[in-house]
Formats: sequence, structure tokens, C-alpha cells
Amino acid sequence: MAAVAEGLEPETAAVEDAARDATDAVDAGLGAPLLLVGNRLSLDLYPRGCHRLLHLCAQQVRQLLEVEFLQLSGHEDPQLLQATLARLPRSLPRLRSLVLKGGQHRDALGACLRGSLAALPASLSGLAHLAHLDLSFNSLETLPACIPQLCGLGALLLSHNCLSELPEALGALPALTFLAATHNRLQTLPTALGSLSTLQRLDLSENLLDALPPEIGGLSSLAELNLASNRLQGLPASLAGLRSLRLLVLHSNLLASVPAGLAHLPLLARLDLRDNRLRDVPPELLDAPFVRLQGNPLGGPSPDAHSPPGTPVVPEMPRLLLTSDLDSFAVTPLGCSVTLACGVRLQFPVGATATPVTIRYRLWLPEPRLVPLGPHDSLLSGVLELQPHGVAFQKEVGLWLLFVPPRARRCREVVVRTLSDNSWSDLETHLEEEAPKRLWARCQVPHFSWFLVVSRPVSDSCLVPPEGTLLCSSGHPGVKVTFPPGATEEPRHVRMQVVRVGSRELPALLGEPEAAASPLLYLSQSGPPSFLRPVTVQLPLPPGLTGLSLDRSHLHLLYRAPPAATWDDITAQVALELTHLYARFQVTRFSWSVTPPSASSVPRPRPGLRTPLTPSLPRYWLWYTTKSCVGGLARKAWERLRLHRVNLIALQRRRDPEQVLLQCLPRNKVDSTLRRLLERYRGPEPSDTVEVFEGEKFFAAFERGINVDADRPDCVEGRVCFVFYSHLKNLKEVCPSTGERCRRRCLRRRRLLGGRGLQTPRGWPPCLSSCRGCGDPRAQGRGLASPWHL
Repeated sequence: MAAVAEGLEPETAAVEDAARDATDAVDAGLGAPLLLVGNRLSLDLYPRGCHRLLHLCAQQVRQLLEVEFLQLSGHEDPQLLQATLARLPRSLPRLRSLVLKGGQHRDALGACLRGSLAALPASLSGLAHLAHLDLSFNSLETLPACIPQLCGLGALLLSHNCLSELPEALGALPALTFLAATHNRLQTLPTALGSLSTLQRLDLSENLLDALPPEIGGLSSLAELNLASNRLQGLPASLAGLRSLRLLVLHSNLLASVPAGLAHLPLLARLDLRDNRLRDVPPELLDAPFVRLQGNPLGGPSPDAHSPPGTPVVPEMPRLLLTSDLDSFAVTPLGCSVTLACGVRLQFPVGATATPVTIRYRLWLPEPRLVPLGPHDSLLSGVLELQPHGVAFQKEVGLWLLFVPPRARRCREVVVRTLSDNSWSDLETHLEEEAPKRLWARCQVPHFSWFLVVSRPVSDSCLVPPEGTLLCSSGHPGVKVTFPPGATEEPRHVRMQVVRVGSRELPALLGEPEAAASPLLYLSQSGPPSFLRPVTVQLPLPPGLTGLSLDRSHLHLLYRAPPAATWDDITAQVALELTHLYARFQVTRFSWSVTPPSASSVPRPRPGLRTPLTPSLPRYWLWYTTKSCVGGLARKAWERLRLHRVNLIALQRRRDPEQVLLQCLPRNKVDSTLRRLLERYRGPEPSDTVEVFEGEKFFAAFERGINVDADRPDCVEGRVCFVFYSHLKNLKEVCPSTGERCRRRCLRRRRLLGGRGLQTPRGWPPCLSSCRGCGDPRAQGRGLASPWHL
């Protein structure tokens, strides 16, 4: 008894200290009772959420008796969190949903951190009405003993913890319909799992399971079963008895065979068997339209097939499936195939390393310093870092990267970009389509560094021999460069890129219906800067013009050599030869000697815009316009072609107004995105349209002094930092501050009004609707107050 008493003293002291601190906080204006919204109490995004709840319990607020939904953060002090949870059965007797997730805090790279929750108090079993329990992103190593005693529990979420096993007592939950335990360390499953006759959805992906108990066939109500990214080598025949099964996901395992009875499940709509070791599949499954078999060695020889005498035995290549809590793996001279938790795949051939090597990886959030983009490039993936850097492999390693499908594919190509010898280069890339929206970029790498997937204008190159050659653009056949015999003594490489220009943008920009421009031509070469004989460059005439009808005085050949920002008119320095559809001119070097621009003519870089690390190529552009000062107009037009018109949206979650979704979207995607989100979110109209470059960094803030209260590195002084990438989601979830500024405003409003009702002084800015401290009628039910400041 003495030991029990000693164990209770710290808990009691913690409760008393927490209640005292919470009382002081309320007296200072924190307004904890005002956090209640109907039958919901959301404290997961507030600092000192446990203190606030303990104060409500100590004050015996009557509204607590009506609370059915509670959210707390798993990042609270463990002792204080235990003391707070112990109060719940007495203070919140009607609680139906309890969310104790971690993940609200992030590291310097923006990755979610696990919460400190490692246990639950035994008294929590007294929550007789609890039907939903979410313990994701925490530090649980064993399942708390109180959970199997929650007889009314219908949904149990345990993902992103450290569980190595589930207890047999889990089978005592008669009402359980959904169980998620992804991204743990489960090696076996309890046999009692098969007694959960009401279970409809079971997600055990990203674990270490190597076998399933036959009792799993007793899950008579199971409709969805996800066992992806485990180590399963076989399946029990009892799976064929899951007559309610609609979805079975088994990709990225070690399966060598599957039961033929799976083909006879009456409701099965999808069977995912990708990336296994299946060499032979039952004919019923092989021909079924709902089965996915990509990534299997179908039809290949069996590893135990008899070989002729004297044939050396080649061991099968090891296969590794990494879970999210692992960031390294070992590679031996035998080679291996590796699938990372982020979906990236690597294949090390036999003999790639002479000695065992430990490989480490990390997926970085894209930001300007890590993403080198050319002026017309688009980012399609995150940034993958593979270490150790610079270690050369004896054989090239295969690398598969997932990427977002580009919206524009005409005259563009997808490549993997990597850092090598302090310079960025593009690797030869092959695309593999697994599904309409699941694409892989495959390449071979000789060493490890940083890797990302970009979309760029099609690049054509050739080796120019002394005998001469012809280089044509694959994206625009009318663009050609002819190298005559004797143009060079030694072979040299020449590269060409062609960027199409929209036929509508230029007339609208110049206010001239007749204005037009040819495709933009980029040229570069290796070796000496000059050719021994003139090289002929052919460009198509601007759209709508022919060489017989145009006014030659309005035709201008423009040239720009970075880092200069000006476009120079070199029409008078070349002899333009016009045909019916083309213009030809001759040069002896791609880089022209033009008058260097003055400091005032070079535009200052926009704030946050990165300098492209790709080589700067000389550019040629053929214009037709009646305007003067064509060089200045071309500079504005070239900048406008690279700008994206975007809007920002800010939406409050309908069930939890304290959580706000922020997203930066291209203008043409705003309406469709809002239609998809408005069932769960509400908010004001999108912000005004702004123009940003690909990869440009900027800060956004609410009007009327509303700050952003979020413990994350991308929030600075109440403003949210965005880096815009046109193909990525650019999405953040934050908590608008009902913090010190808004609380002080509420207190001052109360003092000014002296308790005389709910009117607001003239000129006083209204509070956010989630701030219920002042009763401002302009804030009630109004949602987010305003658009953005950029």
C-alpha cells in the first residue's frame, strides 16, 4: 500500500499544479471555457492543452458533461498527460471520440515527430461510450491493457508507433469495425484476431509480418485488408473464406504463391500483388481484370530448378522492404533490391560493391537551395538524398523515383536531375507507367548524391564531326542547325532546346493583334567558342506570316546571353534569308559580342527567387512587331511566359474551426479544388490572383492582424512561408492565432465595454470566428475574416 500511495502522490501533485497553472492562465485571459464548441473540445493545437482541460475539470464546467469529441496532443508532458487522462471518465462521461495523436510538432525539415505517449491509465477503461480512439504518431511499444476493456470501441488507430506485437486480448472487442496499425514493428498477429466478427477494415501495412495466422479467415465481415510492405512469404488458404472482401492489398512482399481460391471471392474488386516473387500464378487470377501483377518475375525459372552438373549456383538477390522508422540499410557484394518507405526503389546488381556498404537515405522537402531549375523547368517530385556521397559503384545502380504527371507534355520531357562534382546534370531517364497517375522515372546512377525529377523542354544534341552534320529539333522539326564540312577540326558536342511560345500571350501583352514570335531557341556547345566555317540556323517564321507577305522592317532577330537580362536586336548584324515558311541566318559562334548592359538595365532578382544552377545557354528569338524598343518588350514577354498566376485559399475545418487549411494553387485549379474540399471545410473567397515563378519563395499572412500560431519552422512572425511549385500540392495546415494579440484585444474590448452587451467600438477590427472571447457579432459564424496579404 505504501508503494501505491507513493505512486499516487506525484500524479496528484501534477494535477494540483496543472489546475493552479490553468487558473492563473485563465485569469490572464486565456479563456479556457471559451474553447468549447458544442459537444467538441479541440486542444491538440493549443499550447498547454492539458492545463486547460484540467482547469475545466477543476471548475466543474457543466458543458463538459456534454462533450463527446476530445482532441489532445501527444506532445504534452508524459506525467501531466497521464494525470489528465485519468480524469476523463469522471469529467467527460459521454465521451465517444478521443484523439491523442502526435505529429503536430515537426523537425527542421518539416517531418512529423512522434508524441511522448507511451501508456494509458487503467481508469480509461471507464469510458463506457468511447467508440473511436486514435493513438497515432506516438511512442507505444505495447498495447495499453485498458484498450481491450473498451467494449464499445468501434475504431482503433495505432499507426506510426513502435508496437512489436498485439495481445490476444484484442479479440475481446465485440464492436470493433476498423483497426489500423500501419508503420509499426509487428512481426506476428494474435490468433484471437480472427474472432473479431464485426471487423470491416484492417490495415497492417508497413510492418515486419512474415506469416498470417489461419484464424484470419474467420473475419466474416472484413471488406478491406491491407498487408502491403511486409515480409509475407505465403498466404493461408483460409483467406479464400473472406466472402465479404472487396479490397486485398499485398504489394511489396515476398510472396512466391497465392491461393487460387482468391479468384472466387464474390465481391473482390481489387487484388494488388505487385512487386512480389510470383513466378507462377493460377490461371483464374492471371486473367482476372482486378488483379495487378506488375513487378513480379512471371514465367521466370524457379530458383530451385535442377541445373546441369557443374553449373554454379547463383543465389537469389536479397530483397529489402524498409519501414518508415528505418533510414539506412546494408548492401553486400551479392547485391539487393530495396524499396524505401517513401516508395523509391533501388536495385544493386551483383558486384556493385566490393565490400559491404551502409546506405542512408533522406527525403527532403523541396526548397530553392535544393532544387536547381532552369527558366522553363517544373519540379515533379521531392528531393531524395542518398549517402554516402561520392562513393563510386563498380556497376551502375538502378533508381526508380515516383513523380507527379506533368500537365504539359508536348515538346517536353521528364528527367532525373542529380548533383555531381558540384554541378547539376540530367541523367538518361526512362519512364514506366504503373497506373494512369502512378509514374516512375528510372535511371542508372554511378554514385549517390541528391536526386529529383523535373520536366524540361526537350533537349536534342549531337556530336559534330569535321565532316559536318545536321541537328534538328525533335519537338519542332522546323528548327534546324546545319554544320558544313570543315566547321570544326575536332568533334564537339552541341545541344539544342526549343521552347514554344503561345500564340495568344504576345498580342495581349503588347496590345498589338499582329504581333507574333517564333519558338525560342537555346544553343550551346563544347570546345572552342568559334566555328571555322559559318553555321546555318533555321527558325520558323512567326505564326500567320509568310516570307512573301511580311514587312521585313517589322521582323527582328533577338539575342540574349545570360547572365545579361537584356535582349539585343542583331537583325542588322546578320543576313536574314527568308523562304515561304522559314528564316535562315549564319553565325560563326553561338555567343555574340554585344555591348554589355548597364547596371541599371539589369533587373534585380525578385525576393526569394533562386538562381538556376543549370548552364546558361545563348538564346535566339524571332519577333514580328511594329513596336520600337523591341529588346525591352522581349524581356517583359520572356518573364511573363515563365510566371504562374496563382491564388491562395484558406479554409476552416467544419468539425474543428481551429484547424485551417492553406493552399497555394494555380488559378485554373481553384474552382475544382474548392468543390472537392467544401464538404469538409468552409471559408472566405480565395485571395487575389498573384504571379510567381516556379520555385519562388514568398510569405503570406491574414489581414487585420491575425497571426498564425504554429510550432513549425515555416511560420515567421505570424506569416506562413510558401515555396510555389506548380505540380506539387503547396498545402499547409496551421492554427490561426487566437493567441496573445487576439486575447489581449478581447480583454481590452471587455474593459472598454464594461460588460455592456456585445457591441464593438467603432473602428475596432473583428476577431476571428474561432475566437469566442468577446462575442463580436461580426465574428460569429462568419469563418475566416479576410483574404491575404502577400
